[in-house]
This record gives sequence, C-alpha cells and structure tokens, in this order.
Amino acid sequence: MAHFAKLGVGNIVEQVIVVSNDIATTEQAGVDFINKLYNTRDVWKQTSYNTKAGKYYNLDNTLGDQSKVFRKNYAGIGYQYDQTRDAFIPPKPFNSWILNEDTCIWEAPVAYPTDGQNYYWNEATITWNLI
Repeated sequence: MAHFAKLGVGNIVEQVIVVSNDIATTEQAGVDFINKLYNTRDVWKQTSYNTKAGKYYNLDNTLGDQSKVFRKNYAGIGYQYDQTRDAFIPPKPFNSWILNEDTCIWEAPVAYPTDGQNYYWNEATITWNLI
C-alpha cells in the first residue's frame, strides 16, 4: 500500500491516507487519483510507512533495503514537509532541541543518560531529570 500526506499551509501535514499500489503506480498517479476522488487540487506527497530517521525498516523492525529510504520519516499529522531536504520533519518538541540533518529528527542538546534509568527532558534547565 502507498501512503500519501496532504500538505496544508506552511507544508504542514493535515492528513495521511492509503492508496492501493495498483492505483499509485507512481507518486503522481497516486496524487491524481486522490485529487480526482475528492474533487480537489490539494498538495499530496508520498510517504513511506517503513522509513524512520533516514533508515528503512522491514515489518519486523529489522533494517531493510536502504535503497528504499524515502523522505527521511513517515509523515504524521503536524509534521512539516521540507522541500529543500525532501523530508518529513516532526514538530520540534522543545526550543533547545537541534535538528539532525541526516535523520531529520530533533535531538536534545544533551545526550540521554545510558544508565538504564528513566528520564524526562527539563527545558528550563536543559537537562535530563530522573523520573
């Protein structure tokens, strides 16, 4: 199945729908089908359900054929499509977080502790706090 994200103002994803691969033989064929179905001229971009952080995963969550990586991340409502990067970028969770250009995922400016305990991000102090 092919997945398509509807883009609104500011290239923000408003909706994600599924179209049969028999119909969406190309991205443009899928877009044309959707716009004809809904009688619109909306902007749609194809997105890959199996792509996350710039990597392609099989259904069992193992790394798959990396030639299938598509637009860095599966689009979700509220994500932004960045035309320059040809990528879907999730909403920025905190002002201090920085976009990783390779994965198009936001990362904390301080690495998450690796001591096996659970932490939450404290934006006021720019630190991870123990839960």
